[in-house]
Amino acid sequence: MSLKLHVIICSTRPGRIGPAVARWFHERTRDHAKLDADLIDLADFALPLYDEPIHPVRQQYQQAHTKRWSESVDSADAYVFVTPEYNYGPPPSFVNALNYVYKEWNYKPCGFVSYGGVSGGLRAVQMEKLLVTTLKMMPVTEGVAAPMVAKLLDERGNFVPNDLITASAITLLDELHKWAVALKTMRP
Repeated sequence: MSLKLHVIICSTRPGRIGPAVARWFHERTRDHAKLDADLIDLADFALPLYDEPIHPVRQQYQQAHTKRWSESVDSADAYVFVTPEYNYGPPPSFVNALNYVYKEWNYKPCGFVSYGGVSGGLRAVQMEKLLVTTLKMMPVTEGVAAPMVAKLLDERGNFVPNDLITASAITLLDELHKWAVALKTMRP
């Protein structure tokens, strides 16, 4: 049985670059073929600021949007977060989405495809790695960073990375697969 990977677009703001970067990475997953990947857009879930009355560890969700998000998160064995950097940190939509559920994230690996200016989103990823560990996720060391991302878009807005960025995508997928296989044994 194939392991399920969710490639999650973390920015929800209008005019975002995330969908172009995520579509490119999702195509790399098809070439890789060790993980069955779905492209997930946080914007499609329209999660308001956390609005559940009961702590997520209890999984007694009241809101329809939370139930839908819970089902999506629970269905994956691994995640790749496609994330920008906002003011040296993660986008608020990413932090909010993490906080909505708890057990659904547990004992699953995650990786990061970041983009931004000169740092390529790496400062945000460092903070994001701290956040996911409190959800009992395993952030892998390998990742993809796209510095000066605006220069990597063609005239139609498609993401066109260099060879180094493309090679790092395959390395990330290889490592995620190893961890997904190992951590699957820890989940009920």
